[in-house]
Amino acid sequence: MNTMPLRTPLSLIFSALLLAACASQDGLHTEGHPLDTASLQGQTFTGNLSPAAWPASDWWNGLGDSQLNALIEEALRSNPDLQVADARARQANAAVLAAGAQRQPTLGANADVTRSRSARVDDPSGQGGRYGTLRSLSLEGGYHFDLWGGDRAAWEAALGRARASDVDRQGARLTLAADVTRAYNDLGLAYATRDLAEQDLKRSRDMLDLARSRVDAGLDSEYQLQQTQSLEAAAEASLTAATQQVDSARIRLAVMLGQGPDRGATLPRPQLIAPSAVSLPANVPAELLGRRPDLVAARWRVEAASKDITASKADFYPNLNLSVAAGSKSLLGDAMFGGASRFFSVGPALSLPIFDGGARRAALAGRNADYDVAVAQYNQTLVGALGDIGDGISRIRSLEQQIAQQQRARDIARSSYDIAMQRYADGIGNYLDALSVEQQLLQSERQLASLRAERIDASVLLMQALGGGFEAPAQSSTSAR
Repeated sequence: MNTMPLRTPLSLIFSALLLAACASQDGLHTEGHPLDTASLQGQTFTGNLSPAAWPASDWWNGLGDSQLNALIEEALRSNPDLQVADARARQANAAVLAAGAQRQPTLGANADVTRSRSARVDDPSGQGGRYGTLRSLSLEGGYHFDLWGGDRAAWEAALGRARASDVDRQGARLTLAADVTRAYNDLGLAYATRDLAEQDLKRSRDMLDLARSRVDAGLDSEYQLQQTQSLEAAAEASLTAATQQVDSARIRLAVMLGQGPDRGATLPRPQLIAPSAVSLPANVPAELLGRRPDLVAARWRVEAASKDITASKADFYPNLNLSVAAGSKSLLGDAMFGGASRFFSVGPALSLPIFDGGARRAALAGRNADYDVAVAQYNQTLVGALGDIGDGISRIRSLEQQIAQQQRARDIARSSYDIAMQRYADGIGNYLDALSVEQQLLQSERQLASLRAERIDASVLLMQALGGGFEAPAQSSTSAR
């Protein structure tokens, strides 16, 4: 006798499941496959490494320059790019809260009083002009039954994107610290170049004094004196250009600090970073790629895209919503909370995706494509990271050899210059020999200073390529691996 009421809802649910098959997801799938780091590992990434050999989150403190430390801390407080990254992370966290709210029941209260005057056509007595006051008080609520986990997947996708944005913020800090260090190193190189220009001007003036003495003694002609005067003028021009390079380097560093050009004028001369402060091991294990913020963030975006697919697939199945309302309505003068004024309603609703013109299939196809894009971007980041590290190590090894070779060349040029100038001063050497050796010495000194600065710059770039001191949060470590 009581079986019919039970069979009827079951049959309805069964019919809904059959009808839902009309919105099919057959033939839709992803094509992207994340690359495995081990499959790309080469001879560059081998050996064991002690954790103490790598920079901490404040890796720049190991460079031994308190002024640089203060500049980086100032940049981390004031740089606009970092402020943008912080704002984007807050946006992503707000999206997580919004997605989580969709999974919770809703409850709202309404209260209103309506005063009205009826027209003749609306008045049952046909007279019109009657006044009435309607009072209402109600509670309304609803709940969406997440039968297939779509709402949860959407929340997890938003959470993954928020974690990626938070990692991006860490990556922005790493990039900014590296850029400030490189700009600081460039400023040091600009000062060193200006020192060399001052030394060259001093040597040119010494040669000019010798040339005047030799002309007075009848050993050289006025033509050779003019050549030396031209050399002095060129040295003065080089010093002026070197001074301008110092000013430009100061301004670039001030901009990175989030300040105006006047801040650059207050920067004292930086110390040259010692090569030993940025020395890195020759062998690097590929697992250290997990320290890179951009790689960790890309992996989180892959995870978020996969959750978006789960949420989109849930739209192909029927779902159940529940709405409830309860309250009281009465005219002025009636009992507001009397039995005749009270009301309630309960409204379960079943949604049936039967035919939508392919909208759900299109949405799922788009989610699949988003996942493939995220995977491709992760693979691109991974391959690029391996290339950056391999190129950085190779570049540092080459620069170390070039510095040693250029050091020998500079020492030989300096010795040759001393001999040539002594011979020229004693009257047994000629002007062209002294001029040629002086130019060789200047070129060797400039090239040596440039190679040393390039060696520091390459080391800082390698630190950045290895993720600096970034460490993924415990909640994201499993996914990152």
